[in-house]
Amino acid sequence: MALKGLDIFKLTPKTNCKECDNPTCMAFAMKVAAGTQPVSDCPHMSPEALAKLASATQPPMVTIEVGVGDNAAKLGGETVLLRHEKLLVNKNLYGVFVSAESKDADIDALLADTLKIDYERIAERMTVQSVLVKCSSDAARSIAVAKKVIATGRILVLESTDPAVAKAVVEATKEAKPVLIGANASNFEAFNAIAKAAGIVLGVSGKDLNELHETIEKLEAAGNKNLIIDLGTASIKEAFANAVLTRRAAIKDGDHSFGYPSFVNVAALTPGDLVCQAALAALFTLRYGSIIIMERIGFAEALPLMGLRQNIFTDPQKPMRVTPGIYPLCGANETSVCALTVDFALSYFVVSGEIERSKIPVNLLIPDAGGMSVLTAWAAGKLSSATIAKYIQEFEVETKIKNHTLILPGKVAVLKGDLEGKLPGWNIVVGPNEAIQLVKFLRDFKSVAQASA
Repeated sequence: MALKGLDIFKLTPKTNCKECDNPTCMAFAMKVAAGTQPVSDCPHMSPEALAKLASATQPPMVTIEVGVGDNAAKLGGETVLLRHEKLLVNKNLYGVFVSAESKDADIDALLADTLKIDYERIAERMTVQSVLVKCSSDAARSIAVAKKVIATGRILVLESTDPAVAKAVVEATKEAKPVLIGANASNFEAFNAIAKAAGIVLGVSGKDLNELHETIEKLEAAGNKNLIIDLGTASIKEAFANAVLTRRAAIKDGDHSFGYPSFVNVAALTPGDLVCQAALAALFTLRYGSIIIMERIGFAEALPLMGLRQNIFTDPQKPMRVTPGIYPLCGANETSVCALTVDFALSYFVVSGEIERSKIPVNLLIPDAGGMSVLTAWAAGKLSSATIAKYIQEFEVETKIKNHTLILPGKVAVLKGDLEGKLPGWNIVVGPNEAIQLVKFLRDFKSVAQASA
């Protein structure tokens, strides 16, 4: 059971030395209890107290790292079951399934299609981050396929229950820090030796939760806590139940043996049914799948899944924002008109979508408005003639764009007069109140501009 602030305070030296950057030992104890500061920040805590506190304040889930370089990722580390309780910290990974027994042409085509999924949404790069290679009995062939995956830069996940094959493939690919799936009650000792020698994450499964728990306890006793729980492929019902029960046991009951990220192969749960796989991927995105494997992921699957994931793995106390800057839309260039909106993600996507629907080239200007909507930002002083003029200067809009016509959101038409004073030489135009009116407004505006030219 987690210690309370007063319990932690009793173990502190009570010197109020402030070396932990807190005014008192009580303040430090409260932060430790809340999980916002580590116990190790106190330089005067006795070894006995540190040992007791380290055990009592241990997070319910282990954080593991997979992959290397730019595509490395962290999994686990969660402290709550649901996003609205606090915050989910490490987003899940989507991946595709490759069999070492497949033809090279089929594998190459799948990997090429997978690499096409690469786009940006609200300042976050969206890609298919992992590929599962199901090893065959031919270790050399499995190594060749695994190296194809490594060449794509994606996180490699290996699946095999044969220790000899697994050892050979891991030895040939260990520099990529793959995930090895395949440990169970009958082979965990051999797989543990392989994973620990290579310093990689080991996936462990069991015929039921009791066997899974016992196997994990044995692996922990052997000094391995770099694990991921394989939810199994017996049935959808069982895999989902395993996901929920293991996570609930870790977060709510403090069962550290179940406090690991989870792996789910929906391609094996519903082979050949891509629609069901997409639905299951959405389900396990919401309910505790850390690595989710499908047969294939095209844009039809990626767009909704990655949008869902981004919505789930964001701080509910902070608005979703786009990066302030200049966004040329519909082929806009330095001679195209400028329009302005705020950095609140919903505002950006609605406005940019309507501009693209109009097919009129527009340079969309996004200042820093604190992630608020137009009216909220105006009321809070985040969107004013002064902040807009400052943005124009900082982003060198006047030198980058020759067309000095700026369309303001209609709801802040009150800023027009002040802006004209702060931006001499600019033609300030008041746009419509609602984004849906932009298409007609922009087309009419273009027609008037052409007629007067």
